[in-house]
Amino acid sequence: MSKVRILILTSSTGGGHDARAEALAEWCFELYRHDVDVRIEQMLEKSSVVARSGVNLYNWIQKKSPWMHKVFYTVVEGLSLLNQRTVTLGRHYYLEVLKDYRPHLVLSVHDCLNRGYFQLARQILGAANVRTATYCGEFSGGWGYSRNWIETSVDLYFSRTPTAADYAVKKGILPARSKVRSLLMRPRAHLETIPENEVGHYREHQLGLDPDLFTVFLATGGNGAHNHFALLPTLVRHADKCQAIIICGRNKQAYNELIHWRANHPEFNCHIEGYSEIMHLLMQVSDVIVTRGGTTTCSKALAFKCPIIFNAFGGIMPQEQLTWKFFRNGAGSQKVESAADFATLIGEWLRNPMAYARARRQFLALRSDEDPTVLIDEIVQLANEVPRAKLTRQPFPPAR
Repeated sequence: MSKVRILILTSSTGGGHDARAEALAEWCFELYRHDVDVRIEQMLEKSSVVARSGVNLYNWIQKKSPWMHKVFYTVVEGLSLLNQRTVTLGRHYYLEVLKDYRPHLVLSVHDCLNRGYFQLARQILGAANVRTATYCGEFSGGWGYSRNWIETSVDLYFSRTPTAADYAVKKGILPARSKVRSLLMRPRAHLETIPENEVGHYREHQLGLDPDLFTVFLATGGNGAHNHFALLPTLVRHADKCQAIIICGRNKQAYNELIHWRANHPEFNCHIEGYSEIMHLLMQVSDVIVTRGGTTTCSKALAFKCPIIFNAFGGIMPQEQLTWKFFRNGAGSQKVESAADFATLIGEWLRNPMAYARARRQFLALRSDEDPTVLIDEIVQLANEVPRAKLTRQPFPPAR
């Protein structure tokens, strides 16, 4: 039986690119089962020692010194010159993947995996035998929107917001090939929802928290970069009015230290996890999330109606600046650069609930309802222009 083959190019600079790749793969199986074969490649890490070192440096900067990323970002922009027409770094590995897998669609979810990669795929497989697409997760345009996202020969270019789509078109993407698709979460995130009247029950019975206290979600990326210990003293001072959900990513040391901290602060309610697979549930039972400007986390927060306080400790990385700018301009979202900033904002919200209600109302005004399956159908249909396979589309949500 003929299958549609989709090659997804990603890299672990942060966790958002991989999260989008995994979500796309899960959706393809959810809707098309074995008719669609998806192969995810960590192309930067697996293809080149130099690129792998760059990924590791990026994640170290994000965790330790976000301000340094302005220099790193400027250097990486040079790849737009290096890969203008073909792949230079990691070429041998990418060629092996193309010849072995022979994808009908090359789909990039990472800025550094567009230019050159699409041209080389057409050169090796033949222009009639492969299609190309990009899913760009940025929220807006300007400084921080990498020129490496823009490969004007792409067949379809998906943006997360109309603002970002306008910028992509300004930079060369053809309007007819540009689409806006904001929702890209795993299927389970759309199925596992908590009704508003059950939020208190979930807090109490699943997390061991008070059902009614103002709940602050202290989040972190997958690599565990955090400022939890700078923020917690403020929350402890308001222990009669608020509580916390805290996650640590893959940072074992942070988890161990927080468990010890909790044991010595019995007056404060908090739930602690390491790397969480239920972010979508934790957001639904939180009143606000404190996070850096990671696009995946912020997109989920918007979907699950959880206002964002942007963690700007140590500065905002260029890509995070795009997210912060979108929410600042659209909803007046706040950022905190120090423990004092956080204390001022939380103190105001707890003293004056109307101030929080106003912030939440402005945040929710940015939301838009969207069928998450539309994006997947468009991607699969594009890939299927090559094999013209007979596909069986499953309903979503699935019948119970």
